[in-house]
Amino acid sequence: MGEMMRDLQLVHSTLAPAAASAAVMRAGATGTRQAGFVPTSLKILHVLRAPLGGLFRHVVDLVRGQAERGHRVGLIVDSTTGGARAEAILAELAPRLALGCERFAITRQISPRDINAVRQVSQRIKLIAPDVIHGHGAKGAALARLAAGAPHAIRVYTPHGGSLAHFSGTPRGGFYRVLEWMLKWRTDLFLFESSYIADVFRCKIGPPRGIARVVHNGIGTAEFEPVRTREDASDIVYVGELRLLKGIDVLIEALALLKQSGRLVSATIAGEGPDDAKLRAQMQQAGLADTVTFVGYRTAREAFAMGRVLVFPSLGESLPYVVLEAAAAGLPLIATAVGGVPEIFGPQAAHLIPADDLAALVAAIKAALDDPAHVNRVAQALRTRVRDEFSLSAMVEGGLAAYREAIAMRKVAQFA
Repeated sequence: MGEMMRDLQLVHSTLAPAAASAAVMRAGATGTRQAGFVPTSLKILHVLRAPLGGLFRHVVDLVRGQAERGHRVGLIVDSTTGGARAEAILAELAPRLALGCERFAITRQISPRDINAVRQVSQRIKLIAPDVIHGHGAKGAALARLAAGAPHAIRVYTPHGGSLAHFSGTPRGGFYRVLEWMLKWRTDLFLFESSYIADVFRCKIGPPRGIARVVHNGIGTAEFEPVRTREDASDIVYVGELRLLKGIDVLIEALALLKQSGRLVSATIAGEGPDDAKLRAQMQQAGLADTVTFVGYRTAREAFAMGRVLVFPSLGESLPYVVLEAAAAGLPLIATAVGGVPEIFGPQAAHLIPADDLAALVAAIKAALDDPAHVNRVAQALRTRVRDEFSLSAMVEGGLAAYREAIAMRKVAQFA
């Protein structure tokens, strides 16, 4: 706890000069839209930690969309994670990065090495003088807001879950809540990807001190092409990170119960993650080696073709891309009512099941396999909703509009 208090004192000394100027912003402010205050072409710097998963995909989509609209964009990202796939994506993205891509080591947890990371981010900010510094996830956003330089830039935070997921009763959870509360004074704009995560922030941290907007994740037109199911497809497929938080252990339990009842259900599990070995061992112990196949990493659409129904048994989410992608592809879905998933389903949310409910998951799998016509009708209705409400263009434009609003508000405050 002593180390935590020293960390908080360091953070407080860094944030104090910014608190007064940030205090003029208030949650729910409508903003003053004066075109003369906002440059036509913005310089935008995105800061994140790991080039992995939905957060990385979100940032890559933003970079592409913002660059296509004439803005100059740069990245700061961890150098120790992501592997060859991240390197390939960043290489493909490089021509769109007018402000370049800077990579150095960024730890997941709070560490003394963060001092050097803040220094490196500050140096980059001073060099390129961005108009917008957009931090993603708890660590990326902490660096974006703690770093010095570009005093006239707006600081933007998209949580993506992050430290908000820590249990409130733990010392670590309490520390992260205090840190989030302190950092909000240095935040001009909160961009939440779901109404759910915005409500979690207000509940755990308090009202945002700045403009707060919800801009849903969006996907492009190519992802609405139907997926052709393989002839050797399994009954169900899971796609995503192999972590217990994703509820895969509950899925394996459900498959074991179905087998015990005489119902053999084949499953493909696509993904990588820290609990890979533990989940494989659970599958072996449950006697499911003949019906469950772990295939490692696959692209979403490649994995979708490996199963007839996608099962998404997660215990906690913000607004998961894999659900949007499966819905766009017209793949039938069994999903839990967690995070922003009900926002994706909308009128179809009654078809969601409770998280960590073994009986409900078993029943949903049986119902989906027994009545494929019904789950396909639901899938088509969901596909239409996602096309109408969760477009990539709306995501990019919504974020840019919020940037401009925050920039205008900051300039108004300077002249007030």
